[in-house]
Amino acid sequence: MNDTFSGAGVALVTPFNENLDVDYAGLKALLEHTAKGSDYWVVHGTTGESATTTSEEKAKILDFVKQNNKANLPIVVGVGGNNTDEVVKKFKAIDWDGVDGVLSVCPYYNKPSQKGIYEHFIRVADASKRPVIIYNVPGRTGCNIAAETTLALAEHKNIAGVKESSCNLEQVAMIAKYKPDRFNLISGDDMFTLPIMALGGEGAISVLANALPEIFGGMVKSMLRGEYETARKHMFRLLELHSLMYVDGSPSGIKQVLELLNICKNYVRLPLVPVSEKLKNQIAEKLKYAEPYLQV
Repeated sequence: MNDTFSGAGVALVTPFNENLDVDYAGLKALLEHTAKGSDYWVVHGTTGESATTTSEEKAKILDFVKQNNKANLPIVVGVGGNNTDEVVKKFKAIDWDGVDGVLSVCPYYNKPSQKGIYEHFIRVADASKRPVIIYNVPGRTGCNIAAETTLALAEHKNIAGVKESSCNLEQVAMIAKYKPDRFNLISGDDMFTLPIMALGGEGAISVLANALPEIFGGMVKSMLRGEYETARKHMFRLLELHSLMYVDGSPSGIKQVLELLNICKNYVRLPLVPVSEKLKNQIAEKLKYAEPYLQV
């Protein structure tokens, strides 16, 4: 197991202001908030709206996160795409100082074969100056990274783990059974974290940890200690809120929670839109159950 990528990672949102420029005050507040219970940060993932931030913004955001890392948390940067050559070129623009890892999504839209997926990630891993976590999220990409492909990629010295968001526990179990010890199995779905860790996973990269890092981090840490009943209690506090996070798209849901907590506003860039008034009210109600002491 690579300790750098074990525990509770948070897939940071990118706060925007009403003009849809990056809100650095909101980002600073988010970093201070998430540092309370998280073990590492992921910058420029899907939750960070990486599809609609420019290369210049990405560089500035990453630099800002580094400069405001008072807790000295490991930083993972999202670098992915569906053009292998372009992904490799992106590495040349990264300031690697202060970066501990790379999260790279399975190529989307093209629907490559398993061999194509394998060759893509081999190229990515060969080009990256930091360990790579492959990201399997078939609900977004349109194709699944099979367990056999993940296990073959796990043999590469610069591939450190997989963020599994397939919600296929049989596939997860196959990876857990046959993966090398140094290879991290990471949950990519908040509510699948407990069962994935029960199968041998080392943690999660979370959406809800943006808003509730201590509860989510507590669940992960309890699982790592084998305190399953405590972990279940943490999970059940998040259960009903989690079901609302994706109704109107992500990160629209989690940004609404962050606005209720006065951390940042709920602005998102098109084609995403803020959540509906109805969903706002539902989220506010369920947040009270997750954190009863919050005044929302």
